[in-house]
Amino acid sequence: MSDRDGTSLGWFLAGLGFGAVVGILYAPRSGSETRDALRSKAEESREYMRSRARQAREQATEWVDRGKDVLSQQKEQFRAAYEAGRQAYQEATTADATPKNL
Repeated sequence: MSDRDGTSLGWFLAGLGFGAVVGILYAPRSGSETRDALRSKAEESREYMRSRARQAREQATEWVDRGKDVLSQQKEQFRAAYEAGRQAYQEATTADATPKNL
């Protein structure tokens, strides 16, 4: 089985080399033009990635801020519910402690 894997890898590398040679021989531009085009595309890609990273960072910041707001609202609602429950308990216990006239 390992002989077969080695053979497959060898054929793959041979095909890769052959394709590279054919690509260079039939290239429509000269070497310097091709390098300039590759450099230009690389710069465009770099700028695109920077832009996308900036957008992702802004989106993450927005999500964090929104999460903080939601958490703050939930905390405030919990406090209000806690206070209402505590007050209701105090009123119930105070009402039970006062004597009732019949």
